[in-house]
Amino acid sequence: MSVINYITQIQFGFGALETLKSECERLGIKSPLLVSDAGVRAAGIVDRVLAQLGADGKAGVYDQTPPNPNEQAVRDASAQFHDGGHDGLIAVGGGSSIDLAKGVAVSARHEGPLRKFALIEGGAANITAATAPLIAIPTTAGTGSEVGRGSVLILDDGRKVGLISPHVVPKSAICDPDLTMGLPPLMTAATGMDAIAHCIETFLSPLFNPPADGIALDGLRRAWSNIELAVSQPGNKDARLNMMSASMQGALAFQKGLGCVHSLSHSLGGINPRLHHGTLNAIFLPAVVKFNSSAATVVEEAKLERLAQAMGIAGGDQVVPELASMRERLGLPSGLAELGVGEELFGRIIAGALADHSHKTNPKDASEQDYRDMLEASM
Repeated sequence: MSVINYITQIQFGFGALETLKSECERLGIKSPLLVSDAGVRAAGIVDRVLAQLGADGKAGVYDQTPPNPNEQAVRDASAQFHDGGHDGLIAVGGGSSIDLAKGVAVSARHEGPLRKFALIEGGAANITAATAPLIAIPTTAGTGSEVGRGSVLILDDGRKVGLISPHVVPKSAICDPDLTMGLPPLMTAATGMDAIAHCIETFLSPLFNPPADGIALDGLRRAWSNIELAVSQPGNKDARLNMMSASMQGALAFQKGLGCVHSLSHSLGGINPRLHHGTLNAIFLPAVVKFNSSAATVVEEAKLERLAQAMGIAGGDQVVPELASMRERLGLPSGLAELGVGEELFGRIIAGALADHSHKTNPKDASEQDYRDMLEASM
């Protein structure tokens, strides 16, 4: 049996940020805590958000989100949430800030360490409707966390885990492509490849969810035809809009589950939090899709053809080489070695990948040796 659930109210388009005050009023948020990072604040975006709340706002700001959010940051922001008497959260930034805000929304209203709420610890049922209300305002087009039901966080023990529940989904997503216009080319490329990975992996997931399949394919079409434009022409408004839509669509769809690309990225990102999640996904995609296409069934072959159609390429046998080619054209690292990742980490990466929640929804069961082969192919 499948569970199909789309619940976020989304304000989408240029100028959407202007709806923030009315969204706060709709949700009864009078004293929000803004969760962001130092870079987004330095770019002036936090000030733009505060301006929308007006002079009578009682907002606080936590701007110390790390690149890969962790349990200590959740504790710090939760303490500020309580000390400031806040009644809701506004996440402003990329997936890291949004995921951290989700962790705070849970932690601020529930007792216990984060592992108590991790999916792999059986903690989904521990997340209740008491979760603090959250408005998400993305400033990148990649993770789609603004509409996702999960928060990926690094625990105190070093594991990178997912807190996954309908109660974690932001109550409102404000998707204004104008907030992405200043994103540097390499970050545009890395986050864009994250969106592409979401669309591809969720479409290949064996779980039954036809609406998610349709959303994922349309998101892939938009991302594949616009990512190079967004990177080479940062001011291209149409490309920015389509990339933000693809990001949102990938996350709407991935309630169906992801796969080995993400189980590997989550694991390695937990070992080395300095590595960018989208960059890792871009590196792992060709090897994982090749693994999934080997000994393919008729259904899987048909899925590869549908991916090729969405990407506008000749056929399913071109998907893997085109993924590698796109990564090179965007100027992203060609392999793990460029990131300083060596074979001495393989054992730890594989152990983490096998335990990750995304491992279970890959279309083909991956063994320890399969993961080792994928890692070697991604060097």
